[in-house]
Amino acid sequence: MNTFKPGLVHAPVTPFKADHSIDYETYAKLIEFHLKNGAEGIAAPMPVGEDMSLKDDEQGVLLDFVLKQVKGRVPVIAHVSDAGTTIAVERAKHAEKAGAAAIVSHPPYFWHPKASMVVEHLAQVGNATKLPFFICSPPVEDVGTPLTAEITLDVIDRVPTLQGVVDATMDFVIMVDTISLGGAKRPGFQLLSATDYMVSNGVIGGMGVFSPLSGVAPKLVKKVYELCVAQKFTQARADQENLGELAHCVKMAGLAGLKGALCAMGRDCGRPRPPARALTAAEQTALAGDLQAMQFLQAEPRGW
Repeated sequence: MNTFKPGLVHAPVTPFKADHSIDYETYAKLIEFHLKNGAEGIAAPMPVGEDMSLKDDEQGVLLDFVLKQVKGRVPVIAHVSDAGTTIAVERAKHAEKAGAAAIVSHPPYFWHPKASMVVEHLAQVGNATKLPFFICSPPVEDVGTPLTAEITLDVIDRVPTLQGVVDATMDFVIMVDTISLGGAKRPGFQLLSATDYMVSNGVIGGMGVFSPLSGVAPKLVKKVYELCVAQKFTQARADQENLGELAHCVKMAGLAGLKGALCAMGRDCGRPRPPARALTAAEQTALAGDLQAMQFLQAEPRGW
C-alpha cells in the first residue's frame, strides 16, 4: 500500500462543560483554530484529549463530530486504544466506517501482558481495518509492557498496514532500533514524535509529530517542524529549547496545566475530567505569569 505520511499532526484537548459533559461548541472552535494554524492532520481523541475518561459511546460520537467539522480539509487520525482488544477492534472498525484516514493505538495498558500478548493485541487492532495503522509508544511508566523494537518488528510481520510508531518514550535506544530495523523490514517505515521534541526525533531519521502543544504555541511548533523537515537541526535548536521550556512548565501541572495554558492564551477549554484535578485560582495565575514571561510566546495567537 502507499505510504501515508501524517506530517504535522495536531492533537487537541477535549473541552468539557462544568458538568463534565463534552463542550461541542467550544470543540468546534478549537478544531477550526487548529486547522487555520498549521495542522496537516488531526488526531483525536489522544491522551491529551482525555481519551481514557471518555465513555465508549462518547468516543464514537466525538470522532464523528471531528470528521464532520474537518470536512476532509486534512486527514483525521482516529485514536482507538483500549486495554481490551475487543473494544479497541470495535473502535478501529467504527473509525474506518466513519471515514478516518488512519488509526493509531497504544499497546494494552494498566496490566502487564507478555510481549507475545502485546503483539497479538496490536495485530488484531491493526488488521481490523484496511486503514494505515500506527502504534503509539507511551512513556514506560504509563504502560505495563514497553513497546520494544522487537515487538514492533513482530507486528510488522503480522500487519501489512503498519506504517510507523508515534514515540513518547524518548528512549533513544528503542527509537534508533525502531527506525533502523523497522525501515529495513518495511521500507518507508516512520518514527514520529508524540512529545514535540522534534529535533531529537529528526536527527535519527524520524519524521512528523503528533503535537500536544500545538493548541498553545502553533507557530513555534510549525517552525520547529519545518526546520526539521528541511534537516536544519542546528537552526532549530533554539526554538526546540523554547518548546522544551514550555513543555516543562505545562507538564509540571499535568493535564490541568495544558488546559490552564490554553486558558491563559485566551482559549478556555474547561477543566479536565476527574480524577484529574483543575488548577486552583492561584495556580492558574502563577501559570499565566510564567507563560507571560516567555518572550517567544508573544508571537503566538491569543483567543480563537
